[in-house]
Amino acid sequence: MNDTAQGRALLDALPESLPAERIVSLNQSGTDLHSHREYEWNGLRFDAPPGVFLPGHTSRMIYDRLLDGRIEVRDRSYVAMGVGLGVEAVAAGLVGAREIHAVDVHSDSVAAAARHFERHVGAAARSALVPVVADVFEGFPEGARGDVITFNPPAVRQPISDDPDVVRNVCEGTPLLGRFFAQLAEREILAPGGEVFVVASTTADLRGIVGHALEHGFVPEIRDLHDWQDGVVTHLFRFVREATS
Repeated sequence: MNDTAQGRALLDALPESLPAERIVSLNQSGTDLHSHREYEWNGLRFDAPPGVFLPGHTSRMIYDRLLDGRIEVRDRSYVAMGVGLGVEAVAAGLVGAREIHAVDVHSDSVAAAARHFERHVGAAARSALVPVVADVFEGFPEGARGDVITFNPPAVRQPISDDPDVVRNVCEGTPLLGRFFAQLAEREILAPGGEVFVVASTTADLRGIVGHALEHGFVPEIRDLHDWQDGVVTHLFRFVREATS
C-alpha cells in the first residue's frame, strides 16, 4: 500500500481485515486475564492484577516512541487513553511530560498505572499524574486538554470471547473508535496543534477506524508499519485536526 498517503487518499489504500477465523486464532491468549501476571519493559517490572491488560508487542510501538522522542511529550500535556498497566504513563514521566492523564474505563487499571508511575518515576517526576476513570472521554476532567493523545484500542473486529474482561481488553471493535473520535471532537479535548496516535492492525477494520476520524474532522497519516510475518500488519496512525478557515 501507499504508506505516504494522507487524508481521504489514505482510506482506499488501507488493507482489508484478515478473515474472521484467522483473527480468532491469532488472538487466543496464552495467559489467564484473571490471574496475577508480570510484564517487563526497558528493564522495569510491572505487576498486572487480575483483569488488567497485559500489553502485547504492538503496545511497544507507543512506549518506545514516547521514550525516544519520536512521539514527543516532553513539556507537553499527554493523555494515555486505555492506560492499562501504565507503561506509557511511566515512559512519558521519564522523559518529562508536563502533565499526564492516565485514562481507563477500568478502575483497577487506573490504580495499577498510578502505582507503577510512583514506583518507576516517583518523587523525582517533573510530571503531574492525573488518574482518570472514564468511558473513553465520559468522565474526563472538564476543560482539560491534551497536546498528545495515544490509544492502543481493543479494536479487534471479531469477537473472540464472551468474557466481558476479554472483550474490554481485546475486541470492542470499531464502534469504540467512533465514540473516541466523536467525543474528542465534541469536547475539544485536543489542544491547538495537538496530535493523536492510534495503533491498529489488520485484525481490526482499518478503513472503519480512519473513516470515523475523517468524519469528525481528523486528518490521518501513517507514521509506521510493522509486518509480523503472520498476516498481521500493525499501523501506527497519526491524526491532527483538519484546518478550518
